[in-house]
Amino acid sequence: MEIKVIKWSPEKPSNIVLSFLKRPAFDPSAETAARTVLEDIRLNGDAAVIKHVRQFDGVALKPGDFRVTVREIAEARETVDPQFRIAARETHKRVSTFARNGMKKDWKMFSPKGGELGEQFVPFDRVGVYIPGGAAPLVSTVFMTVTLAKVAGVPEIVACTPSDAKGGVNPYILFALELAGATEIYRVGGIQSIGMMAYGTRTVPKVQKIVGPGGAYVTAAKKLVYGEVALDLVAGPSEIAILADETAPPACVAADLLAQAEHGTGQEKALLVTNSPQVATQVANELIRQAETLSRKQAVTKVLERGLLIVNVNTLDEGIELCNQFGPEHLEIMVREPRSWLRKVRSAGAVFFGTWTPESVGDFVAGPSHVLPTGGTSCMFSGLTVDDFRRRTSFMAFTRADLQETLSVIEAFGRVEGLDGHARAARLRFEV
Repeated sequence: MEIKVIKWSPEKPSNIVLSFLKRPAFDPSAETAARTVLEDIRLNGDAAVIKHVRQFDGVALKPGDFRVTVREIAEARETVDPQFRIAARETHKRVSTFARNGMKKDWKMFSPKGGELGEQFVPFDRVGVYIPGGAAPLVSTVFMTVTLAKVAGVPEIVACTPSDAKGGVNPYILFALELAGATEIYRVGGIQSIGMMAYGTRTVPKVQKIVGPGGAYVTAAKKLVYGEVALDLVAGPSEIAILADETAPPACVAADLLAQAEHGTGQEKALLVTNSPQVATQVANELIRQAETLSRKQAVTKVLERGLLIVNVNTLDEGIELCNQFGPEHLEIMVREPRSWLRKVRSAGAVFFGTWTPESVGDFVAGPSHVLPTGGTSCMFSGLTVDDFRRRTSFMAFTRADLQETLSVIEAFGRVEGLDGHARAARLRFEV
């Protein structure tokens, strides 16, 4: 395998680079398949869920089998090794702490004539969380989603994750779900889980919001149920961009690119932008060498062939502009004085500074949620936060003097918009 380095500048943009930047956020073919399954579930409920679980996962379930039992959770608790229990509790603690510190607080201000204006935040009543469990059972995603919902105060937290061919759910996922605070766990994944949570069935009541990452089919299904439920963001196949100068260790840069390539869908994206031709060449060599040592070598190779790009730029300013155009889920800045570049970042789900902050700390332990926008949508969406599990309500309490002061404004808008009833509702209060 040969990994090429592409030269790029704003004055001479490369067609290869432009094509790489324009990856779709949604897969049209996945959306077509998802629409058919979702409509079936909307019309036929549990029976359709059963049909599609058998079709896609090869598992024969009855409605009574959907929900993971208390006994299964207890057995999972005993199966998980002690070292992981310690690791899980540490991640849970750090994510909880970050979430509590990030929560917006109710606030109010006084109006000019003594009234009050403000906002309050209340948790959703029932949310659904999707936990990928296919090629890579993303146990960490439990803490990056369910923990936030728990901190936000959501009373009913529904988790869906696919089972294996025998109907079993990964014990590490079950352990994490219990620790994080899930109140219901279902062994249903893929499109069918999104439909089940969005529309509700006789067995599973509908939720108000669905969050969590997934592959192309889950992402497409989430898009299609928007309006039936609220959604978080476009969180599809993983992607990373790294801005590096001559101080970046090539072995570390290559390792971080490969870490995102190994997720297994084959649709991951990895971009290196550097002003050092030497670093570009060394990283290319390291990628080939290190890929041979990874257990997911086959999945990684697909990404190296179709989803990797190394770009050489003249300056770091050109490089950060290219990264902004890419709008990556993860952006690593491995340059001299990396934090000085933060204000130049306009589009990125999360930013990682310096040699000692590999993207994997964000995936597993740092604190911010790793559920981040993909497909270039970081220019429109932000990563998942605790406040995504709460509803914001504004409130107003005018005094008589406030209404009197603003009456002419209300009447002016009522006249221009042809809404005389609006104006009368305000004027009448001074006449009765």
